Formats: sequence, C-alpha cells, structure tokens
Amino acid sequence: MAAVVGGMALGTGQAAAADKPASSPYLVGRGIADITGAAAESGMMGYSMISQQTSGIHQRLRARAFIIVDPANGNRIAWCNTDQGLLPFAVFHEVLARLATTHGTAYTEQNVSLSATHTHSGPGGCAHDLVYNLSIGGFQQQNFDAVVSGIVEAISAAHADLKPGTITLGRGELTDASVNRSLPAFERNPQADKDVYPLGIDSTMTVLRFRQGHTDVGAISWFPTHGTSMTNTNTLISGDNKGYASYTWEHDTAGVRYLDGTPGFVAAFPQTNAGDMSPNLNLRPGSGPTEDEFENTRIIGLRQSNAAQQIHARAATPISGGIDSLLRYVDMSQVQVDGRYTPDGRTHHTSSGVIGLSTLAGSLEDGPGIPGLIEGTPSPLAPLIEQINSAVPQWLADEQAPKTSVVPSGLLQATPNVLPLQLLKIGQLYLIGGPAEYTIVAGLRIRRAVAEELGVPLENVLMQGYTNGYSQYVTTPEEYEGQQYEGASTLFGKYTTSAYQQEFTKLASALRNGITLPLGELPPDPAIGTLNVQPGVILDSPGMLRSYGQVLTNAGAGYQAGQAVTVVFVTGHPKNNLRRRSTFLEVQQLKDGSWIRHLDDGDWQTKYRWQRTSTLTGESTATITWDITPGTPPGTYRIAHYGDAKNGLTGAITAFTGVSRPFTVS
Repeated sequence: MAAVVGGMALGTGQAAAADKPASSPYLVGRGIADITGAAAESGMMGYSMISQQTSGIHQRLRARAFIIVDPANGNRIAWCNTDQGLLPFAVFHEVLARLATTHGTAYTEQNVSLSATHTHSGPGGCAHDLVYNLSIGGFQQQNFDAVVSGIVEAISAAHADLKPGTITLGRGELTDASVNRSLPAFERNPQADKDVYPLGIDSTMTVLRFRQGHTDVGAISWFPTHGTSMTNTNTLISGDNKGYASYTWEHDTAGVRYLDGTPGFVAAFPQTNAGDMSPNLNLRPGSGPTEDEFENTRIIGLRQSNAAQQIHARAATPISGGIDSLLRYVDMSQVQVDGRYTPDGRTHHTSSGVIGLSTLAGSLEDGPGIPGLIEGTPSPLAPLIEQINSAVPQWLADEQAPKTSVVPSGLLQATPNVLPLQLLKIGQLYLIGGPAEYTIVAGLRIRRAVAEELGVPLENVLMQGYTNGYSQYVTTPEEYEGQQYEGASTLFGKYTTSAYQQEFTKLASALRNGITLPLGELPPDPAIGTLNVQPGVILDSPGMLRSYGQVLTNAGAGYQAGQAVTVVFVTGHPKNNLRRRSTFLEVQQLKDGSWIRHLDDGDWQTKYRWQRTSTLTGESTATITWDITPGTPPGTYRIAHYGDAKNGLTGAITAFTGVSRPFTVS
C-alpha cells in the first residue's frame, strides 16, 4: 500500500530515506539562470490575448539545467527546463548554435533536451511560427535573446559544476493539484485506458535526486498540471504554479538568493502529459482551491513542492546503467501509420496542420477564447464557417474530419509540420521528448509503445511534453472525435497519437539496438518568422519638475507583518534594460550601518508594476509593493528602485536609482 500524506501518496519501497550516497557512477552538474524578457508592453505567451501585455514582474523566470555524464564512455545529456509558455524550435536551434561556439561538439541536438513549464504569464514572441506570435505583435528579438542566453548560461554553469555524483529515483502520487478539464473527451477512451486513471487525472510524480558526494544539489520532479493558475487578465510576469514550486524549494534550502551567482540547490518542475490537466480545481479560470489567482498559484505550487520534497527524501532507488539519447526530425504531416498503432487496426495517415474551430473557443476551464464560441462537435457554427472559409482545401478538410477546419496553418507555414522527436536514457529511466501538449491517455499510449519496444516497465518511461519545439495538442483518435479544445488543436488529424506511437517506437528500437537513424531534414525557417509590429521605446521623460528615481508616493513610518508597503517612483521603460541577472527593486535592511538586500524582484513577496502615465511625453511610474510576511526580521528597511531611461534625441540609455524613506518593521 502507498502511504498518503495530504493529497500525496508515497510509492511502496520508498520508506527509507536515501541518506547515504552510493558509489559515484556519474558526473552530475546543475545550473540556473535568468531568462526574464521585457517587463512592459510585451505580449504574453499562452492565452493568445492581444490585451495581455506585460506590465511588471511578480517573479522572474528561470532556466534550470542538469548535465549527466557517464564516465565509462563519455556519453552525456544536457537537460534544461524553462519557465516559458512553450519551447520553440527556434530557441532550441539557436541554443545549439551558441553551445557549439563554447563547447564544440560536446552538446548537440542528439543530447540536449530543452522543455518548458508552460507558464501562461511570460513574455512571448520567441518562435518563428506565425500562429504563436500573432497575439504578441510578432517575433520579439529582445525576449528571444533573453531566453536563449539564459539557457546557454544555465547549461554552461551545469557543465562547469560537473562532479562525481549519484542519482536516485523516487515516485509518489499527488491528487489535489490537478483536475481533468476535458472529461467528455477522456470518457470516449476505452475502459482499459480509463482504468489507469480512475480519478481522471495523471497523479504520478517522478523525482530524480541529484547528489555530489554527501551534498544534495538538485532535483527534477515531473508532474502534469497546466501553468494557468494565473488568469488571462494577469499582466505581471510569473512562473505560475511550477515557478512557485521551484522558488519555495530552492529558497527553503539554505535560503538561496538567485543574484549571488552561486548555483545553490536547483529544483526543476517539468511537465509530463499535461494536455488535459488543469490546476483550476473548480474548472473555472482563477478558481480552485480559492478565488484568488495569486493564492491559487502559491497553493498549487506548494502542493507540488511539498510532494516532491517528501518523495525526494525517500528516493532510494539508485539510477544505474548507461546514458544515451537520440533525436530525429519527422514530418508529422506525412506519416503513414501502421495498423498496429490505430484503434481499428487499419493503416491511416496524418495530414498537414489545421486549426479547428474549438481552438478559437479556448479552454473554458483555463482561458476562454472568442466569446460565443463553444467546444465540441458538431459545432453549431460549422455550416457558417464552411461557407465563408475557402482557405482550407476540401481534401484537407476531409482528412481532418470531424474537425471544423478553420486555418490550414501547416500549408501556410504558420505552424510547424516538421518536428524534433527525442528519446533520452538515464540509466533505467527513459524520457520521451515530445514537442506538444499530450493528453494523459495519448501520453499513456505512447509510453506503452516505447516501453514494450524497450522491454522495460511502463513506470520507467515518462512522456515529457513541451520539448525542443511546439505543435499544440495531441489527443487520442477517440478524444479527437469529440473536438473539444484539445482535439481541435491536434494539428495533424485524428491519428496524430498513433503516428507518435509509431515514430517514437522507431527511436526506441534504434536506441536499444545501437542503430543510427537518418537525422531527417530540419524544420524550414518561415519567411515571416521574424516579422515584428510591436513598437520599441522611442523616448522617456520624467515629467515637468521631476527627476528619474524621484519618490511620488513614499513609505510610511512603520509596518507590521501582514501589512503591505507601497512606494511609487518616477521611472523609465523596462525595455531599456531587462536587468537580467539583476533586479528592478530591492527591499533593503539596515545592518551594522549598511543597507543589505533582503528581497528583490524575483521574490514572491514583492511586485513591480510599470505604468505609462503619458504616451505623448514618455512619462511612466514604477509601483513597488512588499507584502510583509510573518517571520520577517524586525528592523529598519527601505525600498530601492533601479531603472533606465532613454533620451529621445540621442538614444542614450542612462541608469538611475531611487530610494524610499526608511521605515521600521516590528
């Protein structure tokens, strides 16, 4: 029997804490870096809402990397998880190019694995695929560079950190951090599939514990739930629930401060098959377990962190065996699928990517799209759409049936057809790197196919989504028939999951037999991939009789735990300097006559809000809020703001600092 702690169950065989390191069969290293993009006037990636433009920072976004090397043969894997809505292929490709300049051939597309947490509250515009940039105003070079540079820094830090170490494995169940947002589709699956998930959710959490000697240096905790605790009305940058899960564990472990330059304990929370898993437990945006989106983010994140830490403490199964990896590019629009992988046992094929009508409706449980549209098939608007939409050729619409086809995104090169498929081997654990959002049953079927080919237990094969590219959703053929949001967003048609089963099985066979497969042709770079219509910063102005950094609203004289300090400063545009690896704010404490940083803009207790107060003259303000939590050391504090302003005549950017009056916390 599994022991249940709250909503988390520990797997059998994990009762004894792994407090003694085994021999050191691997070299392991970890790294972390800032990937935060533009904190103002940048479209956010995830909800496809044009109005959702960044206006500040609640928490900075991070890239968390681990490198594992098998000293016996030199095989290695560089694995990195990012606080992003998706991991575009353009980012993957550029990261590989930059790694090559500093590390030669050590890290290639074969052994580098990049994935996203799927937060919906980060700056977008990092893809070369038009559909994923439409609501953002096009490709955003500044955001792209921030993400790529941060990933390269994290991997390079992990490379420099390589030391003899051990990895142990733990498993458990977490049942109160997700809910199935697409039950009508899930119920269409055969009973044998549904029986694997009696609660309608994938409650499994799998944790790798990394140690260097006797020191715990990091953990990877795979668990599926969407990064949608923050709603589509939020405009503050946030790592959402997984970002908080990482933050609270990393800060609880020796009080890590990200700006110190040391890696500290690195806690990554990647997704598995999260396509139909929502954190909004009441099946409404921003609802569940409370009606406050910030509190929901904290609670769902804390539940993941607590579960992971408990599993981590009991992770007693040593990872042993070889390290290996394999990637190839597959045109998912032209896969002939053998009957072994299809529900009716007949040969079928995929087709070029098409966006369906229910995609435009959005996921009503997480973030509705166009008002008035509803999910499901047949759509009541299908006859109208079919009459007015001539963009989708009839042959393609027929192949995508019963989808109400709206946009032939693959034919338009607005979404990718060619995708990277990857399989990683970490001892006895296998990671399927898929460039999409897989429902739990779609993930189950792909895992089964790979596990059977490898001859390993199903639990030793994980479906890691959002990896090395992005192509929306993957549903089973049965789920596809219902054309819920996820089915309409399954680009390559009814047999997409079947195609993935077949193609990942080929990778598994090659990996098992030591065969080199043809790499395949890289995805094309669309001609409009770097189109941008989002304006940059023209000028800043402090305003009449004002100066940059001037305090407009000052702190009070004294505060207590539970109260909030709010200070407003004259500022410049955050795009002038992303302050990556730095901060827009500090909460400083007076110690021995010096002001020492207590918190910054990466901390949960602070919020940095930017507001344009005059578009004509370029005036703006920065509002900094500190929520004083219980346990804050009593003493004297102040709020500092760091900003940068652009001269409209010369284009010169000048840094400035503003500070509030000192105040006491008692």
